[in-house]
Amino acid sequence: MTRPEIIKKTTDIGETYYYAKHKSGLDIYVIPKDFATGYAVFATKYGAIDNCFEIEGEGKLHEVPDGIAHYLEHKIFENEDGVDTFSRFAAYGASANAFTTPTMTAYLFSCTNHLTENLEILLDYVSKPYFTPENVEKERGIIGQEIRMYEDNPASALYYNLLGAMYEKHQTRVNVAGTVESIAEITPELLYDCYYTFYNYANMTLCISGRVDMETVLDIVDRTLPEREQKKIIRHYHDEPAPVYKKRVSAEFEIAKPMFLIGVKDMDISDDPTVRMKKAVAMELLTDMLFGDTSPFAIDVYEKDLVNGFEASCDHAHDSSKIFLEGECDDPEEIYSLVLAYIEENKKRGLSREDFERVKRASYASYIKIFDSTRLADRYTFMLHDDCDPFTYGEALKAVTFEEVEALFPKLFREEFYAMSVVRPIGEA
Repeated sequence: MTRPEIIKKTTDIGETYYYAKHKSGLDIYVIPKDFATGYAVFATKYGAIDNCFEIEGEGKLHEVPDGIAHYLEHKIFENEDGVDTFSRFAAYGASANAFTTPTMTAYLFSCTNHLTENLEILLDYVSKPYFTPENVEKERGIIGQEIRMYEDNPASALYYNLLGAMYEKHQTRVNVAGTVESIAEITPELLYDCYYTFYNYANMTLCISGRVDMETVLDIVDRTLPEREQKKIIRHYHDEPAPVYKKRVSAEFEIAKPMFLIGVKDMDISDDPTVRMKKAVAMELLTDMLFGDTSPFAIDVYEKDLVNGFEASCDHAHDSSKIFLEGECDDPEEIYSLVLAYIEENKKRGLSREDFERVKRASYASYIKIFDSTRLADRYTFMLHDDCDPFTYGEALKAVTFEEVEALFPKLFREEFYAMSVVRPIGEA
């Protein structure tokens, strides 16, 4: 049997991974690490936003119910022989899990021993779907309860309400679990259609970190994965205007203090992964300079006791780009006004080169630390699914300049791109 070419990549900090494109189309990454814990992630580029698509050459548009990727994740654990998937892993001392995001569904395990046996279980159950009217109907009630639980969760409401305010049409606004109404439309036939579309191996990655080598992994893949047709998927996303859809959205819950989440919407997303990565690096540094833990703003609102648990984060990927500022406070509108005034003040005064250099050094140190994480395969998978090589990301971080961050500042931070979601205590005006 002809083996695929194994490509070795090494960084100047001594980190190494191996890559092979399997004959099935599967992208395989092996990160040899002498960790006590092995970790593997088998993931497909399929998430909540992929509700409208076609298969190249088919000439048919598929529109599927919201929440079907998450529903499918739940049902993959079902086995035709009735054996519980988690008990299979437990027999070899592994802890297994799965998750769905807007752009990805991932199945994973961690273990201290028997990494190869657990890897075979992972590939086996994910590659053998089993859906019946009975087991699909049973899951509908379980997922419906999960949806209602999140509807009763103030943090979840805060987040999804903001997405609904920021985005008018784009699927980024879709709740990963869908709605009780949307999942009512899901059938075994729809699940099989989506499975064989998105779980074709050319749309998937396998990433493993720990005491394992590529040759061993290829042996397991060869004997475990059934043959499957490779398909090219054309995804359709709704056109979205640059300004936010709504400036404000609010809800009431049984909480002690108002919660706020300010979003900065960015629709300037390149199709070129290299360009996207450079912007992601610059955006991360800019967000940290302005609103990170050691920024003047974060220190000021903390010392004045205006906000509890203030946090800033950002995400720039192929599907969406946004910055979030969140916390608890007595008066969210006051904080919103302070944020706007602080941004305008920095635009007039100019960013600090000294702050840039400090934040850049700290970010690079954090980047290096990820290679000591037992969840390294998890980190790799997230980056790889945005066409971002983890090693290239480090190079981009080293190369980014103050001038690039400075030029990005006025493009991102414009008032028509801001929205705020608030959750208030019940009865509070």
